[in-house]
Amino acid sequence: MRIKFSETEIIDLLWAWAAISFAFAVILRRTGYDFVMLLVVAGLTVGAGFVLHELAHKFMAQKYGCWAEFKKWNFGLILAVIMSFVGFIFAAPGAVVIGGMVSREQNGRIAASGALANLFLAVLFLAAAQIIGPTTSLINMILVYGFVINAWLALFNMIPFPPLDGSKVIAWSFPTWLAIVVVAAFMVFI
Repeated sequence: MRIKFSETEIIDLLWAWAAISFAFAVILRRTGYDFVMLLVVAGLTVGAGFVLHELAHKFMAQKYGCWAEFKKWNFGLILAVIMSFVGFIFAAPGAVVIGGMVSREQNGRIAASGALANLFLAVLFLAAAQIIGPTTSLINMILVYGFVINAWLALFNMIPFPPLDGSKVIAWSFPTWLAIVVVAAFMVFI
């Protein structure tokens, strides 16, 4: 299987990554850290989580023989940035548009892959924090925030209402949806 990207898709992913990272850095500014440092933290945690979430959808859809391409949603990006200045983010940066025939199971698996990517990242951040132990405040912030935000992204995306992924996963397999929700909720609330 060869993964294909268009030049427009790469640009859209970069714009979305930048806008989401900026918006979350604005939210994090109340921590008192330097804004450039917060951009790095947000880019490595929520930005990476967002990109890998979308790429998981793309890779899974292409695995099933579908055309799949991320398209940014300018209004959603602007809204995320504006709302970050009032202390709240509703991030709707765009989505992977999929073309081709898929079964209910394949659609559910494509949808679940994004949350599973976020859970995988959360576990990586947690494992790194456990292995590294106490370290500089920047590294601690990246590891802790990376764990928390990716667990939240997985849980949020499992809300079972369209257009969120949870609606597609629950339509395919309630046990799979429930397992993802339980794991994500456990990670969020521990």
